[in-house]
Amino acid sequence: MSRESRLEIAEEIKERVLETHGERVKAIGIYGSMGRGSDGPYSDLEVRCVLNSAGEEYNHEWSAGAWKAEVNFVSEDILLEDVCTIEGDWPLTHGQFLSVLPLYDPDGFFANLKQTAISQDEAKFRHALQALMVEEMFEYAGKWRNAGARGTESFLPALAVKTAEAGAMLIGLHHRTCYSTGARVLSEALELPNRPEGFDRLCQLVMTGQLSESESVLEALEVFWEGVNGWAARNGYTMTEPRRIPF
Repeated sequence: MSRESRLEIAEEIKERVLETHGERVKAIGIYGSMGRGSDGPYSDLEVRCVLNSAGEEYNHEWSAGAWKAEVNFVSEDILLEDVCTIEGDWPLTHGQFLSVLPLYDPDGFFANLKQTAISQDEAKFRHALQALMVEEMFEYAGKWRNAGARGTESFLPALAVKTAEAGAMLIGLHHRTCYSTGARVLSEALELPNRPEGFDRLCQLVMTGQLSESESVLEALEVFWEGVNGWAARNGYTMTEPRRIPF
């Protein structure tokens, strides 16, 4: 389906939303690949409808022949809370708030939403980054080392993919940069500066599918893990608590 055809459907959806919800509607916009302008012939249509009410959130998701659409209804208070929440996957989840194609936005809501998303306090990003290193990457390191020690290397390819993606999240959080889509997380992370040593090699293995040689994968993972520790120290991030038991 062409972009023009999807935009026509989006206009139909907008008119239907305004007809059924009236003054409760604060803004309507297209997000995802359509919002970014990077959609392809098989992309779906994602529309967000922001409501003036409080505490409402529900979706309509359906297919109609050759196309699929998802319409999210969300109250302004819930949406703003989501925008202000910084977690380890922020570089992937929050791109939807930065590239919105407005369909109905009389008060400039989506521009203000973007500004809110990118102006969060640095401490939130630092906390999310350090939590990601401990809660995910430290755990992954234990898993791939156990896999090597126990001879269960069949799990290594999946671990390599997860570890590379977590590394991309670290880099995105450090630079406060959102990736355009999950399909380009690794390639876009490789374009950012100040990457941990070993990240490029691990990404190369994952992106080319060269994950069948267990020794090569384990070596790449260990080099990257050492690189993460050095990168964290250089940039002032910590993975250890000052007390043995922190509570």
